[in-house]
Amino acid sequence: MNKVNISLENLGYDEFFESEWKQLGLTKHPLARIIAEHKEAYRAKDADGEYLAKITGKQMFTAIKREDYPAVGDWVAIEKLPEGKAIIRGILPRKTVLQKKYSGKQENQIIATNIDTAFITESMDKDYNLNRFERYLVLTEEANIFPVIILNKTDLISNEELKLKVGEIKNRFNNIDVIPTSAVTEQGLSELNNYIVKGKTYCFLGSSGVGKSSTINKLLGKDEIKIKEVSISTGKGKHATTAREMYFLKNGGIVIDNPGTREVGIADSEKGIKNVFDEISALSQHCKFSNCSHIHEPGCAVLKAIEEEKINKNRYDNYVKLKKESDFYKMTEIEKKEKDRKFGRFVKNYQKNS
Repeated sequence: MNKVNISLENLGYDEFFESEWKQLGLTKHPLARIIAEHKEAYRAKDADGEYLAKITGKQMFTAIKREDYPAVGDWVAIEKLPEGKAIIRGILPRKTVLQKKYSGKQENQIIATNIDTAFITESMDKDYNLNRFERYLVLTEEANIFPVIILNKTDLISNEELKLKVGEIKNRFNNIDVIPTSAVTEQGLSELNNYIVKGKTYCFLGSSGVGKSSTINKLLGKDEIKIKEVSISTGKGKHATTAREMYFLKNGGIVIDNPGTREVGIADSEKGIKNVFDEISALSQHCKFSNCSHIHEPGCAVLKAIEEEKINKNRYDNYVKLKKESDFYKMTEIEKKEKDRKFGRFVKNYQKNS
C-alpha cells in the first residue's frame, strides 16, 4: 500500500473542491480522495491516512450509469469507521473526466477524474502509431486535459530514428510537448520528473506493455508497481495488476497508473475532434454546404485541400474514422433516450389505466 501522509492540498485539493463541498452541504463529513478502485470497494486517502471505503446501498440504487459511481481521482465526503474503514456519503463534482467508450458497448468508461495533465505513452517498437496518438488527443481535448506525448523505450531505436519520429509528431500535431524516455538508460526521466508539479495530478495513458508502470517506478525511486516478466513473443513487460491506482512522488506530484487498453473507443467527442483537427475545422467554414461531411460533396474545401496536398491524407482518413465513431455514438445515444422516453410514457399510461 502507498502510505505517504500528506496534506489535502498535496492531494490536489483546492478552492474549487472547497466550494463544492460547502454547496453540497457535506461539511459535516471530512473529505478524502479516491486513490484506487477495487471490486465493490475503494481506497480513499486524506491527511491522516487511508481507508477501505464503500458506497451506500442508496447510492447503488439511485445510480443510473457508471459515471454516478466514484472513480480514481474523485474527491468524496466520507464517514470514518473503526479499523481503517469508511462509508462514502457523497461525490464532489469533477473538474475533469477522462473517459472512453467501452468496446462494443454504448456506455462510457471513466479512466480517471480531476486530472491536470495526461502523459500519452507509446513505446518505440510495434506500438508506435500516429493515429492512436490522435485518438488519445481527442479524449484529452474533450476533457480539457493538457496532453504530453511520452516516447518510451528509446533504447530500442537509434538516435536518428528517434529524431525522425519526433519530427513526425511535431509535423502532425501543433504545439505538443514530446518527452523521449527509457527506463533502461534513464533517458528523459529527469526532464519528466521536472515536468511534474507538486499538488498536480498526472495520468499515464497507453497500451499494455508500453512501459507506463516501469516509468512510474523510476519516478518513485522504487519498484512499487509489480511488473511481470517480459513476454518472449512480444518483448513487452506485462503489468501484474488491472486496477487503476494513484501514487505520490517525492517532489509532491501525483501520478495515476492505468491498465493498458487495446482499444480507445471514441464517444460523443465533437469538441475534441474539432480541436485536434483544427485545420480541417477551419477549412470546413468554406465548404459549399454547411452540413458537409467532407467525404463526397461538391464544393468541399477539405477535399480540395487534400487534392492540393495541403492536408496529410492519413490524418484526414483518421479524422473521417473518428468523426463517424463520434456521430454513431451520438445517434445511438439519442435513439436510446427516445426509447427511454417512450417506455416512460408506456409505464405512466399503464399506471393511469390500471
